[in-house]
Amino acid sequence: MDIRNLTHMANQIGGFFEAMPDREEALLGIADHLHNFWEPRMRSQLLDYVDAENGKDLKPIVLSAIRTHRGKLVLQH
Repeated sequence: MDIRNLTHMANQIGGFFEAMPDREEALLGIADHLHNFWEPRMRSQLLDYVDAENGKDLKPIVLSAIRTHRGKLVLQH
């Protein structure tokens, strides 16, 4: 999938959770959503983008969620 689409979708998810008063709950909500509803290859592509581009087009809350809960998003072998 095109990384621009992935970052756009991730930012939309982040926008929803951004309104939550509890930031830690919001970060976990973003990571849970990515884990539960995105295919493993989509998550892998997003993580590769964060590593290669430092997540430059992601909302700060999305980037923080990915960095805080990366283990939840990594493919399980």
